[in-house]
Amino acid sequence: MAAPPVTSRANGATPVGAGGAASYGPALALLASLFFMWGFITVLNDILIPHLKAVFDLNYTQSLLIQFVWFIAYGVASFPSAKLIERIGYKRSMVVGLVIMAAGAVGFVPASQFASYGFFLTALFVLACGITLLQVAANPYVAVIGPPSTASFRLNLVQAFNSLGTFVAPTFGAMLILSRSASGTAEGGEVKLTAAQKLADAQSVQIPYLLIAAVLVVIAVIIGRFKLPNLGSATSRMAATERHQHSLWKHRNLVFGVPAIGLYVLAEICVGSLLISFIQQPNIANLSASEASHYLTLLWGGMMVGRFLGAFIMRYVAPARLLGFNALVAAILVMTAVLGSGHLAMWALVLVGLFHSIMFPTIFTLGIKGLGPLTEEGSGLLVMAIAGGALATVQAWIADHHGLSISFLIPAACELYILFYAIWGSKPTNAFPDEEAA
Repeated sequence: MAAPPVTSRANGATPVGAGGAASYGPALALLASLFFMWGFITVLNDILIPHLKAVFDLNYTQSLLIQFVWFIAYGVASFPSAKLIERIGYKRSMVVGLVIMAAGAVGFVPASQFASYGFFLTALFVLACGITLLQVAANPYVAVIGPPSTASFRLNLVQAFNSLGTFVAPTFGAMLILSRSASGTAEGGEVKLTAAQKLADAQSVQIPYLLIAAVLVVIAVIIGRFKLPNLGSATSRMAATERHQHSLWKHRNLVFGVPAIGLYVLAEICVGSLLISFIQQPNIANLSASEASHYLTLLWGGMMVGRFLGAFIMRYVAPARLLGFNALVAAILVMTAVLGSGHLAMWALVLVGLFHSIMFPTIFTLGIKGLGPLTEEGSGLLVMAIAGGALATVQAWIADHHGLSISFLIPAACELYILFYAIWGSKPTNAFPDEEAA
């Protein structure tokens, strides 16, 4: 199992101690920049999908291989990432993850020069492996660095900066990729390009991804010179002789939380990846990819606003209750998009982002609640479950064979499972006492 090692051996670490929030505040601020960057880079895939679909004459299933290789990296790289963190510590692992991401971004240069879809997919896989390493380290680190009672608040807060990255990314991609390409400025969903236009459009990604690589290297240098605080002892790995007495499968909130994470990511990717294509349809808004990308900005902007708002609301409302409400509303909005047309369907799908906002961090913290010394292993399983986003190709197959609108039944079904998790599946069983209570 992939198990991000929540131990006190992080290189260059300093104890959290009695300083409370003040002592880990600078670390959270720095980690927020990581959440921003991987959100920014992940959502650029939503720009690449319609862009490369036109460049390489792809159908929906082929174009969503972008998301398949991206999220399959979580399943492939989670376990090696956990082992690397255990071996060299959190800080060095984060630096390595950023360097791997920079290498993947640079890989877009040869991919665009040779106009090879296979090269693009390889570069994206490398990028995703670097992000996986950061995710395996940062999500559980933020969740357990402070009091357990405020774990959902902390993770929602830093995930809000992830959403800030997702909010900025579509505008960045529209300006530097879609608006500078023949495919991005053509109206309607079907675009036919000449060989020269295809090569020029393929090469339009070079400058954006080289800029990203440069920023990643700068952040890696900053983190390399920063001291991260240690984590609480209640989440440290227990001795092997004691470990066999405890089972992760006795914790209902984790058992049902793993598929909840996977299905949430699938719903998020299904909506984000095909939103531009959905809006381009003649019966919806009949816009160019560049124009439709503005609504993608609103989708992710709604998620950003929702996370900041959610972090505040969770001071007064139980996380599971808020999760259930958001899942129910999201399901209604997606079904409105499936059954409707025109601006009603378009705005219903755009508004889903607002209600998706708190789902990932809330499911994550509910999933590891009460795991105590099993937190590291439970966190690893939850991070591996992000690979569920690779199943977006199933929606793409449905879109190719039965229509794009009907394919959104997939995310609607995901929302219903999350509703079930909020109502019943998230209730802890066999929970260890919280560190602060102990």
